[in-house]
Amino acid sequence: MTATLHPPPVRRTTGTRLLGLAGGLALLAVVCLLSIAFGTRQIPIGQVVDSFVDPGRVPADVLAIVRGVRIPRTALGLLAGASIGLAGAVMQGLTRNPLADPGLLGVSAGAAFGIVVAIALLNVTGVYGYVWFALLGALLASTVVYLLGGLGRGGATPVKLALAGVGVTLLIGSLTSAIVLSSPLALDRFRFWTAGSIAGQDAGVVLRVLPFLAAGVVLALGTAPALNSLALGDQVARALGQRIGWIRLQGALAVTLLAAGAVAVTGPIVFVGLVVPHLVRMVTGPDYRWLLPYTIVYSPALLLAADVAGRIVARPGEIQVGVIVAFIGGPFFIALVRRRRLAEL
Repeated sequence: MTATLHPPPVRRTTGTRLLGLAGGLALLAVVCLLSIAFGTRQIPIGQVVDSFVDPGRVPADVLAIVRGVRIPRTALGLLAGASIGLAGAVMQGLTRNPLADPGLLGVSAGAAFGIVVAIALLNVTGVYGYVWFALLGALLASTVVYLLGGLGRGGATPVKLALAGVGVTLLIGSLTSAIVLSSPLALDRFRFWTAGSIAGQDAGVVLRVLPFLAAGVVLALGTAPALNSLALGDQVARALGQRIGWIRLQGALAVTLLAAGAVAVTGPIVFVGLVVPHLVRMVTGPDYRWLLPYTIVYSPALLLAADVAGRIVARPGEIQVGVIVAFIGGPFFIALVRRRRLAEL
């Protein structure tokens, strides 16, 4: 069963949308600076600035923290936030369900299963190996969901895809739990990974996942006009010349690359891909040609802001970003839904 949110009417002109996008870029720039400047260790702002403009004046340990830890962490937050948010927006467009997220097609469950198999059965320990197994697991899971959702008359409809996704997710989740409970090593690593974090990764990890995420972004942005047609219903989209099967296949591949690539490195991070598209719709409206770029900008801003908060509130330790996002996002999303009337399609 699907639902749609009805935001209050606003004046959505090209100028308004461009202004909102520029504001989002400015906000993202500020959050990136905060992510580099603040952490579990307090570093004077002057030393942070000198790390870029005059590294010779900065102590070696401070330079290592800023350049070797905080910059890669910020870059990973940018990539992961944009990817998770974009995957959620595309999922909502594909299924015409504003409550959809990448987990709906079994992507997150498949990625988690691939990583658990890599840890427990093949003794893979590096994040480089996790990426490949996460992508493989997510691709297999989403393929099975798409095939099951396409059975019967009418092809892969949103309702059938949602039902198939729930079933496959539950099945894969059971298999993942069985492997984790039978392997203490897998349980220990999986427990840390599943909390969701962008900490502890170097620049090499960012570069390794960048091609997958970049390919997913290109595919996702390419679906924007088709998603606008699909929002009018399958029959109308076909009448407008859209190839429904190809649209959903391209969208599912984009979601797989985006979500699996991000999840493999950060673990499952909820809320970002679910709620951010709703928030930006207040400015963009239902036009995916604007909605997707907005999501790319505002999603990492939210993720990095949550990460900075997790580093500050628990000094000298830190709270993983997945926990912060869920803590903030859960009540916010409930309030958002309660303020909007949900209408059944």
